[in-house]
Amino acid sequence: MRVAIPTNNPGGMEASRSDHFGHCDVFTLVDIDNEKKISAVETLPVPDHDAGGCMVPVKVLSDAGVNAIVVGGIGARPMQGFSEVGIEVYWADKNSIPDATSVMEKFTAGLLPKMNADQACKGGSNCHN
Repeated sequence: MRVAIPTNNPGGMEASRSDHFGHCDVFTLVDIDNEKKISAVETLPVPDHDAGGCMVPVKVLSDAGVNAIVVGGIGARPMQGFSEVGIEVYWADKNSIPDATSVMEKFTAGLLPKMNADQACKGGSNCHN
């Protein structure tokens, strides 16, 4: 399984998490094996999404083989896009789960909830999930 975590530069397991999917610097991609152990970590630059909007990163993550993404916030359009390409969206509070390592500890323990469409941000700066 491959999990994407929106992170701040430089990415990686010690990187702090981005507050919101659409505002991250880099995606940290974490592969986990059948025993829920980390088998590989890589970073993926966030593509320029001027032409295509927030659906460009959705396609890039899908093409990279991502199965799940863990966010602190996400808009309705990319959330729908992830659903369409088969990527599950999970939520983790950035205040209590501040970096990629803690995200994966909670994720592999099954402690992160899947997001519902009504939890997506509606636009503007008030995005509290």
